[in-house]
Amino acid sequence: MKRDFTRREFIKISGMGLGGLAASGSLLKFASDVLGSGNASPHKVLRTPTYCEMCTFKCAGWAYRLDGKPWKIIGNENDQHCYGHLCTKGSAGFGAYDDPDRLKTPLIRMQERGKQVFKEVSWDEAFNYIASKLKKIAKEHGPECVALLTHGTGGSFFKTFLQGYGSDNIAAPSYANCRGPREEAYLLTFGDAISTPERTDMRNSKCIVLIGSHIGENTHSSQVYEFGQAVQRGATIITVDPRFSVAASKSKYWLPIKPGTDVALLLAWINVIVEEELYDKEYIKRYAIGFDELRKAVKDDTPEWAYSITTIKPEIIRETAREMARYLPATLIHPGRHVVWYGDDTQRVRAGAVLNALLGSWGRKGGFFMPVEPDIPEYPRPQFPKPKRSWRDAFPGKYELANLALSSGICEATIPSVSRDCNFKGWIVYGTNLLHALPDRKKTIEAIQNLELLVVVDILPSEISGWADVVLPECTYLERYDDLRTEWGRESQIALRMPAFKPKYNTKPAWWIAKQLANKMGLGQYFSWKNIEEYLDYRLKKAGSSLREMQEIGVKVLKRETPLYLAKGEEVKFDTPSGKIELYSQTLKDYGFDPVPRYAPHEEPPKGYYRLLYGRSPSHSFGRTTNNPLLTQMDPENEIWINTDVSKEWGLKDGQYLRLENQDGVVSNRVKVKVTERIRTDCVYMVHGFGHDQKKMKRSYMKGASDTGLITRTKVDPIMGGVGMRANFVTFSV
Repeated sequence: MKRDFTRREFIKISGMGLGGLAASGSLLKFASDVLGSGNASPHKVLRTPTYCEMCTFKCAGWAYRLDGKPWKIIGNENDQHCYGHLCTKGSAGFGAYDDPDRLKTPLIRMQERGKQVFKEVSWDEAFNYIASKLKKIAKEHGPECVALLTHGTGGSFFKTFLQGYGSDNIAAPSYANCRGPREEAYLLTFGDAISTPERTDMRNSKCIVLIGSHIGENTHSSQVYEFGQAVQRGATIITVDPRFSVAASKSKYWLPIKPGTDVALLLAWINVIVEEELYDKEYIKRYAIGFDELRKAVKDDTPEWAYSITTIKPEIIRETAREMARYLPATLIHPGRHVVWYGDDTQRVRAGAVLNALLGSWGRKGGFFMPVEPDIPEYPRPQFPKPKRSWRDAFPGKYELANLALSSGICEATIPSVSRDCNFKGWIVYGTNLLHALPDRKKTIEAIQNLELLVVVDILPSEISGWADVVLPECTYLERYDDLRTEWGRESQIALRMPAFKPKYNTKPAWWIAKQLANKMGLGQYFSWKNIEEYLDYRLKKAGSSLREMQEIGVKVLKRETPLYLAKGEEVKFDTPSGKIELYSQTLKDYGFDPVPRYAPHEEPPKGYYRLLYGRSPSHSFGRTTNNPLLTQMDPENEIWINTDVSKEWGLKDGQYLRLENQDGVVSNRVKVKVTERIRTDCVYMVHGFGHDQKKMKRSYMKGASDTGLITRTKVDPIMGGVGMRANFVTFSV
């Protein structure tokens, strides 16, 4: 579908997308009303530097207190993660601080797992219990049989603890369940990753292609802000999505593709670019290898061939391909973020990477910039002991191209098997609700039941805490110091998080928990600093700053020593085996995979069933914010999007409640129907993170339906182990 614009105006990318902006006017008015315009105000306003923990982007900001009470959180104007503007979630950080459902003190389980019967204990009792269990596991099975599953800033301290203990089995669910195929696809093609925040140069793009990227709904501030800039400048937006998303509404072209056929569309685009010689010839000649092999591989992947698969008309495929070529190298095929879909995900994303290479966008203005990050020495510590085994030993010959541990692999390797000499016996889970983060909940619970120790460190009593042996309550990010934020970007930046308030209840920061536990285990040498202030000041002084300076400015911008883009004709050696951009991957061939991506059909929904698609809400990140007292007022539950024709067939009405039943007979909680023409008839859509069955989270309990609960089938990416979750089908139980 083509949408023509004669005049483009900037429209808010989502209704709640930049909540900090929306709120700023009323907050400033409130400030003038309360404080007055003179200098003799009796009220005391203090601000503290922080960076957000409401999602993975960690935008830097300022937490304001009015007379010692929470007032507002705004973005730091010098931060490249948010450009001074926080999203709705970031502006609602005080909701996490004020949530009355927060964990309040350490707990030890008193009955069998799953029955939430705990006793309150002191921190010392909790540490003694954990230390005795860990010592027993190390003695009987080896320290490598303990794993850390982590998501969040404080996890870095638990990584140090686990490595000092003797295990390197550290996994973030976001790798196998979200972004892993993207990183490996770009490493295979360009020798470098996309990472977080994405190195996309959308602010200068003239054409942006989104394939299942819900920018404006997954409100990562810098991405939304730059996408908005591109829309305002009149850039061509091409959105490929079975659903008419917010991003699609800003597009010149919306391609409502049949789910599961994205590889066919990408190959057809490559076919047009190659056969019509629309690619960047100088760039490919200088930097790439494998062009002739690529041309041969896609020779028959014509738009006519793709039409019968994707339902996108050949003339639209050609027109959009030519539109991309018209603006090269300032054309960006966005790499996406949550990319674990159908099990062929590394190859699907690699097809997009190859297309970016043909358009010459890597390292070029409007495509992908060359990021930098601060080089700050670690605090001195002894070398870690060398582990004797790793998670890979449980999967000989599998997932050899994975560069990080797989959370799904650790889960599977916890279930006893005679073929493994070490099943995992202990998990430390930091900041991730595995029962909502991992698909196939039944398997996760089976793994948990085979553990000798499950320690959960969290802020809320999420579902995973109900299965824990020990629950350790962390204070919120507004009550603690954390390690420095040093992610890469256009500029080399450091951001500081410091406490705006003392911790509520009997909660503690991650650094303190990890350090105290290390002391109990006789591993204090890995945390030799006296306190977090000493640790941070040491690192900051090595970077030419200090803790005192960072407490004043929040974000420090370091001088960039290298260019942002490749210079014309610059000689570059890429970090691939060939030193070139690899359109044809010999590495993949050597491991038995297609060196050029190929299309293979996926299972179709049975009659009366629809493919289950899922995404994000501007108000929530995962399930971690759906209990937030502020955000639940804006977005208390999710809905199931159903096409108008499908609703008529089933006699469904907008706003009614029903249950979903998947192909394996799993039935969801009640969920509200959204009847719309903005989705295809062969699929349905819902926002992820709802449907909690943890009664202790009172605002989110049984609100909406859980997509994770309906994901009982997965397709594992054979290249790197990513867990494809869009292989599930649902029908309606009215």
